[in-house]
Parts: sequence; structure tokens; C-alpha cells
Amino acid sequence: MEKKNIDWGNLGFAYMQTDKRFVSNYKDGAWDDGAIISDATVSITECAGVFQYAQTCFEGLKAYTTEDGSIVCFRPDLNAERMKQSAERLEMPVFPKDRFIKAVIDTVKANEAWVPPYGSGATLYIRPNMNATGAVIGVKPADEYQFRIFVTPVGPYFKGGVKPLTLRICDFDRAAPHGTGHIKAGLNYAMSLHAIVDAHKAGFDENMFLDSATRTKVEETGGANFLFVTKDNKVVTPKSNSILPSITRRSLMVVAKDYLGLEVEEREIYKEELADFAECGLCGTAAVISPVGKINDHGKEICFPSGMTSMGPVTKKLYDTLTGIQMGRIKGPEGWVVKIS
Repeated sequence: MEKKNIDWGNLGFAYMQTDKRFVSNYKDGAWDDGAIISDATVSITECAGVFQYAQTCFEGLKAYTTEDGSIVCFRPDLNAERMKQSAERLEMPVFPKDRFIKAVIDTVKANEAWVPPYGSGATLYIRPNMNATGAVIGVKPADEYQFRIFVTPVGPYFKGGVKPLTLRICDFDRAAPHGTGHIKAGLNYAMSLHAIVDAHKAGFDENMFLDSATRTKVEETGGANFLFVTKDNKVVTPKSNSILPSITRRSLMVVAKDYLGLEVEEREIYKEELADFAECGLCGTAAVISPVGKINDHGKEICFPSGMTSMGPVTKKLYDTLTGIQMGRIKGPEGWVVKIS
């Protein structure tokens, strides 16, 4: 298929409307067959549950053109499972895992001309989302829902190269114990918006949220998990029931252990430990790993030995290996890379 006439190498990380999207509606206790459609607009009642009580969840993954010209996506089964967990927690109907994966594949195929070519640095971002469309005025779950997948070509999250970030330890809370921090609900991101705007105004790139119960343990940022490297090259990530289980972070831990031969550990990480680490990064679909150079704790700076000019050596190996798997340069574990065409 002939590609769209786009300057692929200069794409930003922003929405660009593509030709097709997948839509399925839930009514009378069942999902319909769904279809690939052209209409990018959503028409629902003003009293829809998504507007009244924030019944909405979403996922994010990417499709890539590999070195041999194939189009693939990365671990969509985990996105399907995580959306299932989100839907269950929000009292929304689960969209079946097999149908989720098929819908992802069909939507990418329908927009094949929008998949950036290999070597461009760009990818096709895939956004599955589910919203309560049924009217509801009393505080209760809606009875009608829509599952939708749209795609958009995006450039690298960091234009002009990756530069280590400066974070601050945030006084706002992102999620409460026994709350919804572990699912990908839109309301979690709404909670973090004021904090990130406030951080930017103060000159910081991102926030480090601590656990809201004791404010002593590292959790995550508004949209990414943390990954740390000790001075003896152990890869450590925070453990908490209110952290979103990042697919990228889980994949990086496998890469660290099975590909790089490093010791890995998921455990509670206390704020007092931060100065003991050699490297720090943020893990997520958009940038894979974003290196962190320093963290500001209310005026006290914690500077990582990896510095403010580039990724630390272990973080760089993790990044190169995982992106190599995604782009087909390195053979990944069975089932990680799903071929679309």
C-alpha cells in the first residue's frame, strides 16, 4: 500500500486524524459485532455516564515497521488484560481479549498507509478507549457503552534527542490506597493535570508522586513508572498496589534479567534511598525510557551519577534492547511481537 505523503521524520507527538477507526457498542447486556468506520466524531447524549461520573478507561500501544518491512505491534494481549482490569474496577462491561486483539490488528490494517516507515523514528500510536454512553443521572453505572480504537502517527516523544529530566517530589497525591491508581482510568490522569502544570510553571519536567498514606515511598509520575539502577547494576522498580502496571516497565525487567543478565527486583522504594541510586528513568509507551538527571526534594537536589547530558549506561542498554525487539532487530520472547502485515 502506498504511504501517505507525510514528512515522517519531522512528526511531533500529537494527534493526526487517520482514515479509519474501530467501534463497537454495548447495549442490552451484550457487545455488538463492531465495525471499521470512517467517522471520527462521537455523538452521545449530554447525560452520558462518561460526562456525569467519569466512567472511562483507555489503553495505549504502538505499531511499528520492522527492519524487514513488516508491520507489528507489541504485546497487545497485556493491553487487553489491563483494560479488562480497568473495566471491572469501574463497573464497565469487559471487551473480550480476543476481540480486543483482533480489533487492534484490523484498525492498523485499515490504516496501513499511515504506519511510518522503518528508520523514520516515527510509529503508529494506537488508542483503545471505552466510555459510558448511556444516560445516567443517579450515581450508578450506565447501561450502555462504546469501545473505540483510533490510531495516529507520532514522532519521537523527545524531539531532538533524549535529555535527562528534572523532577520534583510533589506535594499533591496521585492515588489513594485501595483507590484506582492501579488501573488506566481517565480520572487518574485528571487528578495529575494540575500537578504537572504546576510543576512546569516551577521549571520542572515532571512530578515524583509519593504514597499518599505515609508520603515516604516512591510511586510513579502522572503517566509513567519509575525504574532505578543501583551502583552495582541491579535494576529496581517500586512495588505498590496504587501503581499502574506499565507494560513497558514489565518488559524492561524481562530484558534486564534475560537479555542483559542483570539482577532485578520489585520492592518498596523509600524516598531516603534516592541518593543511593546510580540511574533513574521513567518507563512508558510514548518514550520507552525517559532518563532522569535529578530530583528536587523541596530545595534539596538529588543528582544521579548518570548526569544531565545523556542516558546512563544501563538505561541505554535497556532502551536499545527493547526498541531493538520492537523494531525487529533483536528476536524477542515468544508472543511479544504480533505481526499485522
